[in-house]
Amino acid sequence: MQKKTSKQVGNAGEDLAANYLQSKQYEIIDRNYRWARGEIDIVARIDDTLVFVEVKTARGGSFGSPETWVNSRKQAQIGQVAHRYLQEKSIEDVNCRFDVVALQREPGGWHIEHFENAFWIEL
Repeated sequence: MQKKTSKQVGNAGEDLAANYLQSKQYEIIDRNYRWARGEIDIVARIDDTLVFVEVKTARGGSFGSPETWVNSRKQAQIGQVAHRYLQEKSIEDVNCRFDVVALQREPGGWHIEHFENAFWIEL
């Protein structure tokens, strides 16, 4: 059996995260929105809030908890891409927040943690 690449693991994690969010009544609006050198993994809506979701997937525990990988530099990058997304889509006067979905491989499956309002950025 061939070992999956980091990209393949990340894509699988994003699919799991999207399915998880949909099971929690989130509407998936967009996936893998790219601008400049940044990307937003999932853009979703819940009630009257637009949610920018960063997905982090870990195959093991070697590098710590995946949610800790969203450092201040990554947060700033996500904020810039989110700002561009709102401009490009002509979205104004909407509540926005930034969530992180962390997936950790465990024996028998995946452990999923959803961090709502994981960080704050002024848009």
